Amino acid sequence: MAFGILAKTTGITLLEAFLFSAVVFAGASQFIALNLLATGVGFGGIILTTLLVNFRHFLMSSYIASRVDSKMKRAFPIIAFGVTDESFSVLSFKKGALSQIYIIVLESIAYISWVTGTVSGYILGGFLPDLLVKSMGIALYAMFVALLMPEVKQSYKALILALSAGLLNSALLYLDIFPKGWSIVITIIFVSGVGAFFYEETGEEV
Repeated sequence: MAFGILAKTTGITLLEAFLFSAVVFAGASQFIALNLLATGVGFGGIILTTLLVNFRHFLMSSYIASRVDSKMKRAFPIIAFGVTDESFSVLSFKKGALSQIYIIVLESIAYISWVTGTVSGYILGGFLPDLLVKSMGIALYAMFVALLMPEVKQSYKALILALSAGLLNSALLYLDIFPKGWSIVITIIFVSGVGAFFYEETGEEV
């Protein structure tokens, strides 16, 4: 619902908001894309940024694929589309082999809830006070903090990398030497590379 409310503030239509969730179905990337659209970033920058943000899905999908029967290959595209941080968390904690019915039912519930919430939020946004509607922009930051905190509690290196990413992105925005939206792309690539080297050198798991 927070995404639907926020989508209304950016000026996109109800149909566009619906398609955003129905076709893309990637919470974090959708919030980021809305912000980039609002700041006038081109489609190339938006696509590349969301690809980098969602790169973790390759790892999550690979793990899920290793726990299902090879006979389910025909359903892989559907299963892959439904993989999110939340559904992956539920699937990863389930013991034993994962059945096709269990995965599809779980992902379908998440998908229907997300799309329905988007439409409901967009409609609700038309009746809420402007101050409350605009405050929904903090939902993106709250979500990333929630994802970051468990890792920070396990390793201070995650905190260092997160702070470094914030500082680097802020510096690039201040210098204003790259087109709109490219500062976050450069930050993601650079800090991810440093993080991979950082963890590899210490022998810790990312």
